[in-house]
Amino acid sequence: MLHFCSSQWVRNIVPVSGYPCSARLRTSPRSTGLLTLLAISALLLTGCASFSRDGGFDHVAHAAHDRLGKELIWSKSPADEEAIHQRVNALLEKPVSVDDAVQVALLNHRGLQATFAELAISEANLVQAGRLPNPGITLLHASAPTTSGMSYTVEQVVSFRMLSLLTMPQTKMIAQRQFEQTQQKVILDVVRLAAETRQTYYNAVAAAQSVQYAQQVCEAAEAGAELARRMAKAGNFNKLQQAREERFYADAQVTRTQYQQIANGYREQLIRLMGLSDQRMALQLPMRLPDLPSTTDALPNIERLAMEQRLDLQISRLQTEALATQLGLTKTTRFVNVLDIGPASVLEGSGNTLRRQGYEVSVELPLFDWGDAKVARAEALYMQSLHQTAQIAINAQSEVRQAYDVYQSNYEIARHYRDTIVPLRKQVNDENLLRYNGMLISVFDLLEDARDHITTVNKAIEATRDFWIAQATLTHALIGQPIGQPIGQTQNNAQRVTSNE
Repeated sequence: MLHFCSSQWVRNIVPVSGYPCSARLRTSPRSTGLLTLLAISALLLTGCASFSRDGGFDHVAHAAHDRLGKELIWSKSPADEEAIHQRVNALLEKPVSVDDAVQVALLNHRGLQATFAELAISEANLVQAGRLPNPGITLLHASAPTTSGMSYTVEQVVSFRMLSLLTMPQTKMIAQRQFEQTQQKVILDVVRLAAETRQTYYNAVAAAQSVQYAQQVCEAAEAGAELARRMAKAGNFNKLQQAREERFYADAQVTRTQYQQIANGYREQLIRLMGLSDQRMALQLPMRLPDLPSTTDALPNIERLAMEQRLDLQISRLQTEALATQLGLTKTTRFVNVLDIGPASVLEGSGNTLRRQGYEVSVELPLFDWGDAKVARAEALYMQSLHQTAQIAINAQSEVRQAYDVYQSNYEIARHYRDTIVPLRKQVNDENLLRYNGMLISVFDLLEDARDHITTVNKAIEATRDFWIAQATLTHALIGQPIGQPIGQTQNNAQRVTSNE
């Protein structure tokens, strides 16, 4: 650190009562002017660095309403908790629809509430970036005996970090980009939670519906096994035929248990996403999935929509802009990273002596560190983010095309089951019932046909479930990344920006 001091001799000594060898130093007009100039500069550059009323939450709440049609509440007080509790209980009074489940999740999920705190943290960083570091005061008092008495040296220095003041606009710009990035990340978490809740809801309803049909298969198999045992006991059935019916009944029992396990798992997953604890027993799901729509949505400009709406792409763009600003700041401060300036007052001598009044400048000399490593690091981070943004754009276009293709295909499959396969299976079942009434087939043939019919209906349920899940996936792919994938490296880069100095 190198210190420069410029001063002038002035007569300005006032004896202090009770301490004749001390001096009270008065501020000269020149020092006062320098202090005033520094104070005005700090006020002009810092502006009004204060916290906002909503902490950036209103932007997130409006995005949730516009994109999802849902309400968000940031729980900050007991009154907010009570409002959430009443709203959740009202939604749980009846069998919940998929929209009700999503609304409960967005209001009641504790993890999402924890994510909202990221807004407050990021805004605190933004406000801090707009505030000038506190000035420093250096005081020195030394004395030594001389032939004429005691000789005193008194120094007073008030220093300001001028480099922080000069680079404050860029620092605030970086913090603003990071705050906007945090808002987009929170919106992405909201959308992701909504999509996960939708998928889990459809899985839970479909699994519960499959349990009902698995129970019907098990009851038909049990009836066949009991009839086989009676016929074998009467000598009308051989052991092979009886074993086949007994094996099918055993398989049906295992299948029913497996379906029940899957249904319980999806229900518990849905309870976790909805943030239910004491209210978990009150969760009522409908008996069946919603009917298929009459047609699918036509999205001819799906790739353009993804480029405009994808939150992960917006986050990456904001990150790249912040890194570009950081790169410029690093290049600006590569040689001089410390610059302190302030008025200085020096008194030397004894008795009625002169005082030197001026200013002091502290500058860091780039003798060993020329800042090239910091610049190279900032350039590498910027190029890394630039390529990541380009790859995210490529992935987004491919992901929405794939999601739309799955959406269309699953609709065709589900519609084919509804309009063709299930009606044909029912027709076969009705014909076999007529043949059984005419004693052309046995009761075992009729039971086997009933089991096949139930299996076909169960596949139709799965096809309908896959369509609704594909629709939820497509909706999310147009807004954010596919469910289950991390946001990427943008968060890591955001952490590196803050430590790039």
